[in-house]
Amino acid sequence: MPLITPVDLSTHFYPEVINEITRNNDNIITSAINTAVQEAKLYLSRFDLLQLFGTDNTDPEQKDPLLQQLLKDIAAWHLIRLSNPGSDQPTFRMAYDDAIKTLKNIMNGQAVPEGWPYANITSAVPDGDSVTWHSNAKRSNYY
Repeated sequence: MPLITPVDLSTHFYPEVINEITRNNDNIITSAINTAVQEAKLYLSRFDLLQLFGTDNTDPEQKDPLLQQLLKDIAAWHLIRLSNPGSDQPTFRMAYDDAIKTLKNIMNGQAVPEGWPYANITSAVPDGDSVTWHSNAKRSNYY
């Protein structure tokens, strides 16, 4: 089960607007949501993505409201790009940019979401017990 569904986008669009943009094609909404999830996963690789996002068959173990909001902002931008030029695209673009900035801050460790599980990464220790060490040649500057 996905973290967000087409029904969840009703916080950003009225249902009739979504139907008008997508021309009643649910595959377009699903594609925008899947693209948003994949884009968010690019930035969140140090977290346990299986617990945060789940899979097609399993629900995520944590439904974090911040992550859901970021995904909806990104998906809304992917949907609004299909709409006519009369729509308020700068507002959606700003929300998209803010979502990406937030994901980058989380990626860089400048923002730490509460309760997000980290991925279990075991660092492989190189075989052998040799240690290499070197330095630059000694400089002999005279003034």
